[in-house]
Amino acid sequence: MKSKQEMLNAIKYVGYTILAIGISIFLYGFFISDYSTLTGIGIGTVMGAVFIFLMGIFFVATEEMQEKTDKGIRIVR
Repeated sequence: MKSKQEMLNAIKYVGYTILAIGISIFLYGFFISDYSTLTGIGIGTVMGAVFIFLMGIFFVATEEMQEKTDKGIRIVR
């Protein structure tokens, strides 16, 4: 259980860091800079942060489900 909690914390910190960087790039590109490419890079970075977070949660949930399927009695119908 401790390793899953550490994995979730790592995913959370990495996801939030990349999300903050992406939001700051987006806001800089949208309001301050005249280059529209920075806005696109910011949007892509935010989408990447969400993707990393969701994939990390999926991997932790998959690992937990695999550990729980070995326990108990299998019922065959």
